[in-house]
Formats: sequence, C-alpha cells, structure tokens
Amino acid sequence: MKKNTKAILDLLDEKYGTDFRCSLDHENAWQLLIATILSAQCTDARVNIVTADLFRKYPSVEAFAQADLKELEKDIHSTGFYHNKAKNIIACCKDLVEKFGGEVPRSLEDLTSLAGVGRKTANVIRGNIYHDPSIVVDTHVKRISKKLGLTKEEEPGKVEQDLMKALPKEHWILWNIQLITLGREICKAPTPKCGECFLTGYCQDYKKRKGKSG
Repeated sequence: MKKNTKAILDLLDEKYGTDFRCSLDHENAWQLLIATILSAQCTDARVNIVTADLFRKYPSVEAFAQADLKELEKDIHSTGFYHNKAKNIIACCKDLVEKFGGEVPRSLEDLTSLAGVGRKTANVIRGNIYHDPSIVVDTHVKRISKKLGLTKEEEPGKVEQDLMKALPKEHWILWNIQLITLGREICKAPTPKCGECFLTGYCQDYKKRKGKSG
C-alpha cells in the first residue's frame, strides 16, 4: 500500500501542483472561519459571492458578534441552513471576543469549543492559517479515499485517523485541496468520469466495475 500511496501522491502533485491554495476567499483567519461555517452544504463559489458583500458589511469579529440575528439570516440566506449558520456565527464570534481576545485560536481543542466548529472546520483553519499538518475530511475526501483503498471507514474522524497513518505529514493539507479538485472535475458523485481519470490504476471501484464488465 505504501508504494501505491506514493504513486497516487506523485500523480496528484503532477496534475494539480503543490500550492496550498484555499478555494474560499479570505484575508485573515476569522474571515476563513466564517466562510468555512457558511460552506457547509453549500458550494465554495456561492460562499465567495456572499462573503464579498458580507465582509464589507461586517468588517470585524466584533461586528459579527453584535450582528442582529434576523438581519444576518437575510445576508447569508442563499448559502442554505441560514438559521443555524447565523446563530452559530454570532455565538462563535462572541466567544472569539470574550474568550480569545478577538483572535482565532490555533489548537484543535480551542477551535472545536467554538459554536458551529467541528473537526473539519478546525482543520481548515489549522492547515490554511497556521500551516499545522491536518487532514480535512469532507465528502470528496471521504469518498475518493475509500475508492483508492486508503480507508474503509464512514465516520469522518475515523477516516481522518486512517489517512494520518497512510499519508506523509507534509501531504496532509494538500490531500484535501487536491481531492476536492479531483472530485469536482473528474471523480464526481454519482457519475465519475473514469475515462478522464489519471488514478484508475489505483481505484478499487474502477477495478471492480471493470472486472464485472470484463
């Protein structure tokens, strides 16, 4: 498996490069935190449209902490699940002001103590802002990691643990960035474009289907 994993990583690096680029627009840690909360069940492209105006209207953590709930719900309505997201953003920013001096904390424990912040969101911050090696397990990462035989788990925390064992630390952040791109462009659910994929030689799903058709 180690030999396969290295080959997979080499192909991903060759195809997508090794830049730590985040697809959510942000200028600082708190903006990325809010954008990531908004991105749940929503496309990054839609979040970027919303935050372009949102971050002008609310230019600081304090401004979000003092936001009117109903007004914020209207501002983020198009991202979906806006009742919960608005409530969590205000509560999260109040905690940032009261407990962390307005700064976004670095540790997983502190980050996950904030409203609306689970391991996935915390790892986005740790990886993109603080460059602490972390693996973000979203739907693309879970689905494609299973296809490539790096995990058999369903629960994101367990998938994260499997990937931490399987991947070299310097590739933890990149794994998420590269697999999101692969998942959006080629390995789409439920109809992957296997004919365009450069990883079919390592894909368990592809081998199973090819075996059945053969």
